[in-house]
Amino acid sequence: MLFYDGHCGLCHGFVRFVVKRDRAARRFRFAPLQGPTFEGMVPAGRRAQLPDSVVLLTNDGALLSRSDAVVHVLRRMGGGWKLAAGALAVIPRGLRDAGYDFVARVRYRIFGRRDEMCPIMPPDLRARFDP
Repeated sequence: MLFYDGHCGLCHGFVRFVVKRDRAARRFRFAPLQGPTFEGMVPAGRRAQLPDSVVLLTNDGALLSRSDAVVHVLRRMGGGWKLAAGALAVIPRGLRDAGYDFVARVRYRIFGRRDEMCPIMPPDLRARFDP
């Protein structure tokens, strides 16, 4: 399950990027951080420790955030994206997260703030989104 900031234009773009490249159309489901799915799947104490951008709940129950979540998503997409994930993974997490945090701080100014919680998707793809 990929949780994202439902108000962030960059996060909406990342979700559209993943949906378009998830050829199997079953690697990921999506839900906004501001929705009941996130509240129901992640305990309150843990939610308070997570950033408000991208959080991934893996099949084995691990919660990944920031650059670790992005690397995991790219790996799961396979193909050339798996190579990109490998290249990112060799960068120390502290440096990756510093870059991630910088982009996260300016994302609303650059990519805008959205009122709608889910990116606009065709009806056949909406089934992959939870509230």
